[in-house]
Amino acid sequence: MAQSILECIPNYSEARRPDVVKAIMGSINSITGVSLLDHHSDLDHNRTVITFVGSPKAVEEAAFRSIAKAAELIDLDKHTGEHPRIGATDVVPFVPISGLTMQDCVQIARHLGERVGRELKIPVYLYEEAATRPERANLENIRRGQYEALKKEMGVNPERDPDYGPKHVGPAGATVIGARQPLIAYNVYLTTDDLATAEKIAKTIRFSSGGLRYVKALGMLVEGLAQISMNLTNFHKTSIPLVVETIRREAARYGVMIHHAELVGLIPEQALADAAAWYLQLDQFTPEQILEQKLISSLHSAETPSDDHPEFNTEFLDALASGEPTPGGGSAGAYAGAAAASLVCMVARLTMGKKKYAEVEAQMQAILTQAESLRNDLTNLIQLDASAFDGVMKAYRLPKDTSAQQDVRSKAIEQATLLATQSPMAVLKKSARVLELAEQVIRYGNTSALSDGASGAALATAAIQAAEFNIRINCKQLPANLADPILAELSDIKQHVAEIEARIHTALHERSL
Repeated sequence: MAQSILECIPNYSEARRPDVVKAIMGSINSITGVSLLDHHSDLDHNRTVITFVGSPKAVEEAAFRSIAKAAELIDLDKHTGEHPRIGATDVVPFVPISGLTMQDCVQIARHLGERVGRELKIPVYLYEEAATRPERANLENIRRGQYEALKKEMGVNPERDPDYGPKHVGPAGATVIGARQPLIAYNVYLTTDDLATAEKIAKTIRFSSGGLRYVKALGMLVEGLAQISMNLTNFHKTSIPLVVETIRREAARYGVMIHHAELVGLIPEQALADAAAWYLQLDQFTPEQILEQKLISSLHSAETPSDDHPEFNTEFLDALASGEPTPGGGSAGAYAGAAAASLVCMVARLTMGKKKYAEVEAQMQAILTQAESLRNDLTNLIQLDASAFDGVMKAYRLPKDTSAQQDVRSKAIEQATLLATQSPMAVLKKSARVLELAEQVIRYGNTSALSDGASGAALATAAIQAAEFNIRINCKQLPANLADPILAELSDIKQHVAEIEARIHTALHERSL
């Protein structure tokens, strides 16, 4: 059975106050099992888009907490921006990545919508696949007139009544929650500041006005330039090059050109490959023709050693073998976790672009994105763990000749030791996530790289064990009121890890390793 991965891409009506955006991101990161992949803030739109993934329960909880945090910090009565909006958390789409159906996402959207309406007292509309009325499938219908119109009409016009929550809006406005397929948020800027030109071109290309299928578009004025803001809801059927060339043709009618374009959030690799093949007229192009993918595949499948293997940097291993207390076991655990994530990346890349594994292409792309992020985080934790231990040693070296000095020293040791539990806890959590990804590449990845996936799982387990040892040794130096919550969290994660390990063992047996 596939590991369930859910993607959520909420849009928040704030970009000009970094502290507010940081607080919202913090509410998402507070949930174990969630990986924040990307965030994009546009000052003219005054809007931030955040992308995160994880297990369905974790992602739903992270979405709820972020909606609550945004409602606490954003007042729509004081909000201005180019982008249409009706809420502090304006829209919350769920996208199935792995092990989930669209109907699963619909149920998650409805469950979250009911909870937001009941607990946060925020009106909620359901849209796209989760819509309860045909006219609400399109987001623009729900946002008609924006927050200002909704304040006047909700509770008066039954057509504007929400699916959940009260029939009136407060300063947090209303939130739209739904389920949809992956889309590309793509903006094109023109060499003019004439808003009317952008609006005319947007009307020409958007499907609701008779334009291109799977294209939603609005004309705006951003950074002093006319902008066509778009959502491309199916790049397989309406490609990015087709959209761009249509805009280019229409712009020429008005005597202007494309100035530049931008992505909001993430884009599937296949969309970029398709665009390159389209412009270069590579009718017979296949992903195997990409140099980097071919090199990785060739190096892995080579039967004899090559003189071109990368040089391995032994500096860290030399430092680990020295007589110095740092780097030590905590840093080694982070190193093992980073190596595990690297192997997951390797298997994902060796699976992508293969016709035999076309059904898991999107899943492997999502795994690769997450594993690369975890690899970077765990690499950074190698040094962070060493620094935290150095802080403990520094506290122990404080003077203790007088009673006052002893009190200062004791408090400093306690604070430094508590801080020293954070790095291994981060290694533990991130390595557990790597283990989850390793399970997926073992189950669904290229069988030629099955042993690499298994090696990644083994290294992730080693990283988890190393982190556990470091957490426990530090907790022994802490009072019970500080140590017990840490150890309880450790126990919960270890139980989850044991479940993953059991599934990995089964998967390896099923695939004959």
